[in-house]
Amino acid sequence: MAGVDGRSLMARRFREIVTGVESDLGGDLTEAQKHLLARAATLAVWAEERESELASGKDFDAVQYATISNALRRLLADLGLDRVSRDVTPDLAEYIKGKAV
Repeated sequence: MAGVDGRSLMARRFREIVTGVESDLGGDLTEAQKHLLARAATLAVWAEERESELASGKDFDAVQYATISNALRRLLADLGLDRVSRDVTPDLAEYIKGKAV
């Protein structure tokens, strides 16, 4: 996000979404997954902004919101909606080898 103040609320929310989904996917994403995730996070931030506007009583374009929501759903489905578990403990031989050093 070149030229964007990373301290803004939207930039922070973007990073939160990316971090959360990346963690759900196991943390080791391919370049293609990173691109899909960036698009999904952008759409999610956009949708959240529209939801805030709706809650504030501002005009709401339901067709545009539905279109973005469907695009977001498709991107997330492409990434995978199931949480991927990570092996956080080494096998016994690796553990013992690491302790011996």
